[in-house]
Amino acid sequence: MISDTLEIQTRSTTRVEVMGVKIDNLSMEETLSLIEEKILEALPTQHVVVNAAKVVEANKNPELKAIIESCEIVNADGQAVVWASKILGKPLKERVAGIDLMQALVQRASQKGWSIYFFGARQEVLDKVIEHYRKEFPTLRIAGARNGYYTPEEESTIAADISKSKAHILFVAMSSPKKEMFLNKYRSVMNVPFVMGVGGSFDVVAGVTKRAPLWMQKIGLEWLFRFLQEPRRMWRRYIIGNAEFIALLLKYKFKRR
Repeated sequence: MISDTLEIQTRSTTRVEVMGVKIDNLSMEETLSLIEEKILEALPTQHVVVNAAKVVEANKNPELKAIIESCEIVNADGQAVVWASKILGKPLKERVAGIDLMQALVQRASQKGWSIYFFGARQEVLDKVIEHYRKEFPTLRIAGARNGYYTPEEESTIAADISKSKAHILFVAMSSPKKEMFLNKYRSVMNVPFVMGVGGSFDVVAGVTKRAPLWMQKIGLEWLFRFLQEPRRMWRRYIIGNAEFIALLLKYKFKRR
């Protein structure tokens, strides 16, 4: 029988392979505790979240898959990924949404004195994110900020500036796989204890886009809420992407049988 799940022991957790992608079987609280350990160790740690779209892309893109496997912490961001893990016989504990993790880390950073660098999104969005967090967490230390629009020639300079900031945490608000590749390429240069791609989370914090109601999040319809806000831009990702995810799930399910 061909197995579609593989448990991999790491220092702090167990990894489960779901549809070809290895994911840490962690709850939100376990993830936060592990991140705190990494920050105290002060060694560059890359985090990545995996949703349905990223699972599909990782099965097509060997470079992205290799980067995900090289990350020290991998969380299941999408509810569909958690459901798939159950269907395939290796249930993940829970969804650890990237935006929820970011919010929890900002709060914890304000309490523990960690500094944060915000990188990505449009300048006006970035300004609103910083304004929002300064109001919500007056003690938060902001090491620096930079919008996400730059030329390839500017990459190394940006990485050097982030390094000079001495930030404990770096949030990168860009699309995949751009953010994963940037972080993987420059992680040793930036030397930030914890780096994390947060996709469109800055837009949500800034109030540019709305997040789905909690009941839609719980039943896995957050994608639909997002699609209805920007159907022209998101139709390919959610309509075609979801169909590809289901087809891939069936493929791995039949392999298991």
